[in-house]
Formats: sequence, structure tokens, C-alpha cells
Amino acid sequence: MSDLVKHECGIAMIRLLKPAKFYAQKYGTEQYGLNKLYLLMEKQHNRGQEAAGVGVINLCAKPGEEYIMRDRALGASAIKEIFERIARQQQAEGYAGTWSGASLFLGHLRYRTTGRSGLSYAHPFLRRNNWPARNLIMAGNFNITNADELFQQLVATGQHPRYYGDTFFLLESLGHHLDREVQFQYDKYRERGLQGAELHKQIEQKLDVSNLLQRTCPQWDGGYVVCGMIGNGDAFVVRDPAGIRPCFYYADDEIVVVASERPVIQTVMNVTVEQVEELQPGQAMVLKRSGIFDFEQVLPPAERRSCSFERIYFSRGSDSDIYRERKKLGEQLTDNVLQMVGYDVDNTVFSFIPNTAEVAFYGLLDGLNCYLNEQKKRMIREGGKLLSSSALDRILSQRIRSEKVALKDIKLRTFIEQDTSRNDMATHVYDVTYGTIHPRTDNLVVIDDSIVRGTTLRQSIIKILDRLEPKKIVVVSSSPQVRYPDCYGIDMASMDELIAFRAAVALLQASGRGGAVQEVYGQCKEQLRLPKSEMTNPVKGIYSPFSDVEISRKIAEMLTPQGVNAQVELVYQTQEGLRKACPNHTGDWYFSGNYPTPGGYKFVCEAFIRYVENNRTIEQENK
Repeated sequence: MSDLVKHECGIAMIRLLKPAKFYAQKYGTEQYGLNKLYLLMEKQHNRGQEAAGVGVINLCAKPGEEYIMRDRALGASAIKEIFERIARQQQAEGYAGTWSGASLFLGHLRYRTTGRSGLSYAHPFLRRNNWPARNLIMAGNFNITNADELFQQLVATGQHPRYYGDTFFLLESLGHHLDREVQFQYDKYRERGLQGAELHKQIEQKLDVSNLLQRTCPQWDGGYVVCGMIGNGDAFVVRDPAGIRPCFYYADDEIVVVASERPVIQTVMNVTVEQVEELQPGQAMVLKRSGIFDFEQVLPPAERRSCSFERIYFSRGSDSDIYRERKKLGEQLTDNVLQMVGYDVDNTVFSFIPNTAEVAFYGLLDGLNCYLNEQKKRMIREGGKLLSSSALDRILSQRIRSEKVALKDIKLRTFIEQDTSRNDMATHVYDVTYGTIHPRTDNLVVIDDSIVRGTTLRQSIIKILDRLEPKKIVVVSSSPQVRYPDCYGIDMASMDELIAFRAAVALLQASGRGGAVQEVYGQCKEQLRLPKSEMTNPVKGIYSPFSDVEISRKIAEMLTPQGVNAQVELVYQTQEGLRKACPNHTGDWYFSGNYPTPGGYKFVCEAFIRYVENNRTIEQENK
């Protein structure tokens, strides 16, 4: 992705099912769990570089000893910093402390897409109590759209939340129902004559985590995978009923492992793809202190709307299914790309914008090679026996011209992000391979995995590609036009950041239909008066007067910097093409405007209202 788009967080959870001595004897270290947690987190580093955190529970700790530990850090090197501190602490304790003796491990990687930043907002979150069964460590990959309602619910129970944010509200809503569950068990077994330590031991054994989740999760609207560890040794992982956020697990008689991505578990545990399972929508994995785990359908599954951006960009391309899907996305663009260059493959160079579009590029090459092979067969059939040896050689020697034209300078990009003149310096983020293009003769086709804001294309990439003096530059997006904001964990919350939206508004104004913006504004206001379950998406009216091709042409015009000599064109994936390539991940609300939960429709209406009202303020200030 040429635009820097922060996205969904990463989670990792481990439950060791054997005593610490077992792992020391079999694997040569009592740090087996910590080592695996470190690898799971590092392999998911792409999912969060703003902060990281680790929490553990030691089930063997005695009264007077700490049994819950947590460490968090900020920045891209947070994982390294945390595990170095843990190592120093273990050395000081002689490898006999809480970290080494833990059986439950929880790790988190954070990308802040909304809300505040800082160490106090880094996961895992910890809710303390002197009774083990009332302690809760929580981390997750989520964005909740009804935070206001959760806040009011907490206040209605008599609580006084100290912070405002969906993470705090999830922690406290879980904690509230955990307290009630503990109290229910307390009352039940006290009536049976139990008291003291024996009473609390019975509470810890009989704690009904499934009931806790069934009471809490229906309050949440959004996309989520939430992991929790309770001080008594129970743990859980729960997924939203539409399956928006991803979650996978592996289990054997030694260990249970949970992570956001399947190939991460495959690599860290050295297991096959068939051995890694997916947690189903609305399902919870409940792990008891005894080591027994089971699955509960705590929420009725809704229509499955798993995030398609996971397949296009976010998840690791080493997943076998994702790799195949990304190639398919590229392959399906073949016909439209060929039309854009007039089927002149002899005078066209094909490339990609590094680094995440590379797999889609291979798929496009496959499609182009199939086309060229068909052309060769046709020419040979038409020529028949009259073809000379030299003519046959010319036909067979035809090749699709592919080069690595664009090069990304990662170090320079890091520097630019810290500098106030980053826009002026942006033209140097990428470089080109000189000599790959025949000046003023060749077309240049470059594929990107998505175009969200188009900022880097305009400020950097197109200018740099134009240095090679191609006749035409065709930028290809393996995903459809991003038209609507996201509220489930991707930082695409503002309408005016989306280049497709700005292009549609510009087309409305140019065609004398600018009044449609105010009409949609009024419709959005009307929608907010309805119950969320009845809301729809009036913002679709901004796009409905125009075809995808018209909007693509306008985007190309808007992204072409002054002084560029080459003709610039854009080719986007269609929504139908996306569905064919990723049939099991139909969460396409940022393309289609069809949100998977009621909170999404409220969110898009509010986002459009903010856009209109902010523009009014700017216009008044300019006057």
C-alpha cells in the first residue's frame, strides 16, 4: 500500500498444559512459553508498531507471592524492550519468579486508529482485586462503535469510569459481570455451608466464564477478538458474531495457542495449515484452570462479513489462502489493463509499487502471459505452413516485459515522518530503476494493492515514475475504490481523506449537481433520528450518478501532479472481482457502503455530517 494506513492490532495467547519441568526436560528451557509468546508477537509485528504489552498468570504462586505480571512499552521496538526487561528480571530472580513459572500468557501489539495514545492506553489492561477470581487481564483486536452506550450502561450500574474509551468500557463491562458471577457462586456455596478458603476454592473451580460472556458480549457493537485471563487461572477468547476480526488457534496435549494470523501459528509451532483452526463468528474458546478447554456459541452468528482488507493487505502474505487470493486479485485485472494500453504488450513495461503489491503483480503477470500465449497460438494457426523459421522465432520470442521499476527507501521514509518538510521531501521516498523504459515509446503499468488517500501517489510515486519518460503511466489497484470510512479498526474515519469520495464530490460540482451534498446531509440527519437497527447509508447517493470509470478518471486527474508529462490513468478492481478472489471474506463496507453492524450506519452518517459542517466552517473562515 503506497498510503500509510494503520490498521487492526495483533493478539497472541498461550496456555501451557503441562508443568514447567516438562518443558525444561523436553525443550531445554522453562522459558518455553515466553519464547513462544515472543515469536508470536514478532511474527505479527506488522499489526502494531505503536505499542506492545505482555501479561502472565502464574498458577503455582503461593499466597504472599505475586501471581499476575504485566509489562508494556511504546514504539516500534516495544517487543524487544519488554522481553529484555523480563530477561533481566528473571536473571535477578534466578529464573524462579512469576514470569518463568507462568502458565497463561497474553501478548498484544497496538496500532492506534482512533482515540488516545500513551502507555496507559496500551494493552493488556489489568483490573485488580485481592480475590484471584475477580482479577482480569484483557487485550484485544477491536473497535467498538457504541462506546457512548457502554459508558451510559456503566454509569447506570453505579460505576464511575475514570477514562473514556472503548477498551476501558469493555474491561469494566466484563469486570462488572465477572463480579456478579463470583457473587452468584459465593452466595450459592455459602448457602451450602462452605466458608473461608474452601469457599473461594469452590468459586474458582465453578466460575461460569461462558455465562459471563453471554451476559456481556451482546452489549458490544463492532468488530472484535477479545482475550481475557482471570486471576483464578481461567481464560477466554471471543470473536464478534460477523467474524469481522480474524482469530486462529492450535491445540495439542502440551499447549493451546491463539493468534490473529494463521501462518504465524504454523511457523512458531511448526504445524501444518490443517492443524490450525479458525475461531468461528460469535464463538468463544473457554479455558479452565484445569487445562480443559471447550467452545461455546456465546452469540448467535450473524451474516459472515470478515474483513476483506485482511486479504488484500493487512495479513501476512505467507498464508496459503491469502497468497492465492492476492494472485487472483491481480490476475482478474488483466483484461482492463490490456484495454488501457491498447493491447500493446510489446511497448509496455509491467511493475509494482513495493512492497505489499508484489503478490498481486505475480497474478497480473500470470494473466498477461495467458493472454500472450493465446495470441501466439492464434498467429501460428493463421500462419500455418507458410510461416518462415524467422517469423516463428519472432512469435515465440515475445515476452511480457516486467521490471522492478520502483524502489522504496525505508530509511528515508522514517526520516521524513519526523520532519516538518515531509511534503517537500516526499518525492525522494521512492526511487526508480533507470534504463528500464524506452522514453516516450513505452507505457508503464504499476500495480498497488489499494489507493485510499492517494497522497503518496501524488506527492511522490507518479513524479518519480515520470522521470523515466513513459508515454503513459497506468496505476492499477488490486482493490476496489475505497469510498466509505471504516469504524472497525482501520484509520479511515474521515470522508474527505478518501480520494474516491473527493473525486465524486468534484464530479457533482462540475456537473452542476453540487446540491446533492446538502440533500445527503439532510438524509444523514434524518437517519440519526432513527433506531440504529433501522439506519441505512444515504452517502451512497454521492456516487450513484457516476460510473466507476468516470470516478477513476477523475481520481487520475486529481492525482496527476503539475509538470508530469506522461498521461496518467487508473484501473481499479471491481467489487465483483473482489468477491470472486476472496469469496469467504465479504466484509467490503469501505467499498460498498454495506456495513456489517448497525453502528456502522450511524458512523457513516456522522462522518458525512462532520465533513459538511467542517467545510462550512472553513468556507466561513475564508470569507
